[in-house]
Amino acid sequence: MSPTSDLLAAALAQSGFHPRLPQQRRLYEAAKAAIHQQRLGAGGKLPSSRDLARDLGMARNTVIAAFEQLAAEGYVVSSRGSGTYVADLQAHSASMRGVGATPQGRSTAPAATPSARLSRRGQELTSYAAGPQFEIQPFAPGDPDFSSFPFKLWQRLQNRVWREARNDLLDYGQSGGHLPLRQAITEYLRISRSVKVEVEQVMITAGTQQSLDLCAQLLADVGDTAWIEDPCYWGARRVFQARELKLRPITVDSDGIAIAAADLATKPRLIYVTPSHQYPTGAVMSLARRRELLDVAVRKDAWILEDDYDSEFRYTGRPLAALQGLDHDDRVLYMGTFSKVLYPGIKVGYLVVPPALIPAFRSALYDLQRPGQLTVQATLADFITLGHFTAHVRKIRQTYGARRELLRHMLAQKLPRSVTISREESGLHLVIELPDQVDDMALAQQAAMQGISVKALSTYYLKPPIRRGLLVGYAYCTPEQITDYGRLLGTIIAAEAAA
Repeated sequence: MSPTSDLLAAALAQSGFHPRLPQQRRLYEAAKAAIHQQRLGAGGKLPSSRDLARDLGMARNTVIAAFEQLAAEGYVVSSRGSGTYVADLQAHSASMRGVGATPQGRSTAPAATPSARLSRRGQELTSYAAGPQFEIQPFAPGDPDFSSFPFKLWQRLQNRVWREARNDLLDYGQSGGHLPLRQAITEYLRISRSVKVEVEQVMITAGTQQSLDLCAQLLADVGDTAWIEDPCYWGARRVFQARELKLRPITVDSDGIAIAAADLATKPRLIYVTPSHQYPTGAVMSLARRRELLDVAVRKDAWILEDDYDSEFRYTGRPLAALQGLDHDDRVLYMGTFSKVLYPGIKVGYLVVPPALIPAFRSALYDLQRPGQLTVQATLADFITLGHFTAHVRKIRQTYGARRELLRHMLAQKLPRSVTISREESGLHLVIELPDQVDDMALAQQAAMQGISVKALSTYYLKPPIRRGLLVGYAYCTPEQITDYGRLLGTIIAAEAAA
């Protein structure tokens, strides 16, 4: 038996060496590992397939198949009438490196780090790393209490959909989403949000991020300007940056977005707003500002992207009417999501586009995103049309409203007069406004050390921040947590404000 046969036989004899693979694949893996580890040296001649088959007790065809796979991947080279030899992998690597290689075949150029291999856009996008910052913890803003989701009811509806065994629900979906769900959303938006909409205008997306991305791709080119609120929702910023748009931050005050003369000197292609409950400040855009914004969009030939992310959570009176309902020139694209009302992982949102944009958006949604999850959409359609959605919203609205008042009460016991709490009666978070001398980022870090996840208001600004504060969520907290953490947070803020 040759040394090569001994080497391969020893590897194959190990009980843990790919025991479930076919013999041909095990021999291939053994030879490949030996070549990588240089136990079979470059230029070394392998035994003939006949001799190796005899030495290893295999069929010759098994050995031939393994040799052919090794040759196809460049591990061995065959010379007709001469035999099969181990390829020189290092020489091949050096030739691929070209100019940077030394005569010995080793490159003098430093190895590229993972960050260096990213594009400029990729480095910018990943530098923020929003995920860990926004994971669910006590008082994290914007997180719903999805533990209250009606699992058994949903499972019953979903089982019914699966029992129907409809082949059309297993496809991607080419018409903008499951028709019954689009019909249910259309009716819901007409009644609850005063949106002017026909079912053909509704596109089912994978959530607000996808809706924004579609708008950025279809309505703006690289280098175009997007007006965004300042402070602004971080997710919208990331989408526009990923599409290489120029961001123009527009100041937000108590009446919403406040367009200045300097802003009007620029030409926006997109204008992103959250008029019903500005994120993160909680401001509601006044009627005068809404009319002004619509007029500007017409004069500038711009598209308004209205993000109505949490309109269901208004605790006094009816939900405010959408900006889109005032639009007579078809300049507004309206978007919403079920992630806040049901659970984040459902990944179902909707986008209402002006009639002229229906063909383009329907085509792009299919071509670029390959939408699916039609069984989930069918279940959600039943959930809405059978009245369960309205009942669920009513229940969690009462729950969140009570938690909001409890949090206010616990904080008020500790906070000094120099610190104020927002009074907006909607949303999933409060804003605690701090004196200018208080560092809200340092305060948020102090709270994090105590296991409390609050966000500094100043981090949402693109321009130098004009307000300091903390965003404090209350939806994903039990009353017991709100009592304990609310008292602790109030103590931390009070100590810093008094320093």
